[in-house]
Amino acid sequence: MSSGESLTTIDAKTFWRTLGERATGMTIVTAQGEDGPAGFLGLSATHVTADPATLLVSIDAKTSALAGVLAKRHFAVNFLPADAGHVADAFSGKAGLSGADRFLAGEWGELATGAPVFNKALGVFDCVVDDVIARGSISIVIGTVVAARASGEGEPLVFFRGKTLKGFGAV
Repeated sequence: MSSGESLTTIDAKTFWRTLGERATGMTIVTAQGEDGPAGFLGLSATHVTADPATLLVSIDAKTSALAGVLAKRHFAVNFLPADAGHVADAFSGKAGLSGADRFLAGEWGELATGAPVFNKALGVFDCVVDDVIARGSISIVIGTVVAARASGEGEPLVFFRGKTLKGFGAV
């Protein structure tokens, strides 16, 4: 490609269909907002570096939890176990719940920051916000991990090709 040529971007449908070919663990990203606990089903949580321990999450501007993350400057990433499909449904909107009512699905506690953590999560990272980068309709939130907990047992709830999978088998 010569320096004078430009590339066009792909459409959103192609983007999501191609991204769906990547299996990803289902997470609930939470914060303690001004009006109580807030959270959403997140598929984009990932590590940045281990030294210092840093994660990033992408949060849609329409997600009510973003206000809590920005106001309180913290978030927790909860890795869902295979038997937590009801929790994923509550936080994805499939169960018809919104706001703090989503937290009725399951038992919740906290670690260091006050962000809600799912007691039966396979793993939890509790983070303080370091940076926020606006990109299109989302905010990329980068946080330093200040507490973590790993269960060391169980299988994950996985999202692949638009479907929820329990561990390594179909739901």
